[in-house]
Amino acid sequence: MDTSESSTTERDTAPDPAAPPRRGWRRWAMDTRPLRIPAYRRLWTSTIVTAVGSQLTAVAVPKQIYDVTHSSAWVGYASLAGLVPMVAFALWGGAVADTVDRRKLLLVTNCGIAVTSLLFWAQAVTGLDSVAVLMVLLALQQAFFGLNAPARNASIARLVPAGQLPAANALGSTVMQTGLVAGPLLAGVLIPVIGLPELYLIDAVALCVTVWAVFGLPALPPLGDASRRAGVREIAAGFQYMSRHKVLLLSFLADIVAMVFGMPRALFPQLAAETYHSWGEGLALGVLFAGIPVGAVLGGLFSGVFSRARRHGWMVIGAVVGWGVAIAGFGLSGNLWAALAFLAAAGVADMVSMVFRGAILLSAATDEMRGRMQGVFTVVVAGGPRLADVLHGTAGSAFGPRAAVAGGGALVVVVMLALAAAVPALRRYRI
Repeated sequence: MDTSESSTTERDTAPDPAAPPRRGWRRWAMDTRPLRIPAYRRLWTSTIVTAVGSQLTAVAVPKQIYDVTHSSAWVGYASLAGLVPMVAFALWGGAVADTVDRRKLLLVTNCGIAVTSLLFWAQAVTGLDSVAVLMVLLALQQAFFGLNAPARNASIARLVPAGQLPAANALGSTVMQTGLVAGPLLAGVLIPVIGLPELYLIDAVALCVTVWAVFGLPALPPLGDASRRAGVREIAAGFQYMSRHKVLLLSFLADIVAMVFGMPRALFPQLAAETYHSWGEGLALGVLFAGIPVGAVLGGLFSGVFSRARRHGWMVIGAVVGWGVAIAGFGLSGNLWAALAFLAAAGVADMVSMVFRGAILLSAATDEMRGRMQGVFTVVVAGGPRLADVLHGTAGSAFGPRAAVAGGGALVVVVMLALAAAVPALRRYRI
């Protein structure tokens, strides 16, 4: 590993279980070695259930708000109501995760999310129909999520050996992307059959599985100074640490570049109505929204191709450039199925980027800083696409949707290559 940009030590990584070499077609398939580790397997198995369950609530909340208000604007306001506490508590939650037993923090926050889902169910089944209550519950749920995500992600490096971090990230990301595809489809099928309130209840039950899984994890106390407190000083120290370790800073910038300039989802409705309407506007919209997650799932299923790569920096650079090229191709395509192919290719590139950015964050940061780095990671991942919605919506209105998408993809390529050329830390990073 490049010692100039990483200070990971052997004390905070799990032992690497013996595994036979992978030959033939198995070298292409997903690397499942982390699942041989009982603690990681327990955590990953719970994710299978909650990845779908969380998407049921993600569909139910805007659906209920729209049913009450008949206004898409209120749906947008609700998204903002969830974003603000998520950002604040993710930053604070990262600092908390570096000062307490992460297992205990996961237990508390998962229980909090489950209780919030039960409250969602209670207000829906009683017919309260209060937008204010829905927005307060959404803000509370996202606050718990902001506290939970940094601890959960930072714990992986304590459960999995460093050489298997890309494989572990691929396993987790594939499950989450599958949930993004299966969850909304399942919600669409279930709402007419069992009703909207029961979606919240299913999510609450799924979260009980997560609580059970976390309860069986080993203790994950802080490895450094246990007397530290999670305050503004610790949050600021996290940003200072990131600024001193350029490979960490560039891993965040790479995602910001890819998402802000190259995530065109805000233009999908307009493209479906104007460019791909001959295939049917509804079909076109569904295909566009499904394209990137489907590609990401395929990338995860065949992640054995890249999960053993050691030049993690170059993998991130190549993935972001590949994303930009695919998005530019999507913007230039006038055929729906060509558009789907480009979006799926972008999804594969996004999966590769997620896998290696996550591995860099877990391997290049010390355990004492991993929670705070994951807090920033959570903010970047959640905030980047929302900024992209504003940028692409504005550019699409000014220049047309296809020109905005193609230009954004080209900008991703140019900016990422310029960053890689200007700052060599990411190019040089390897394990």
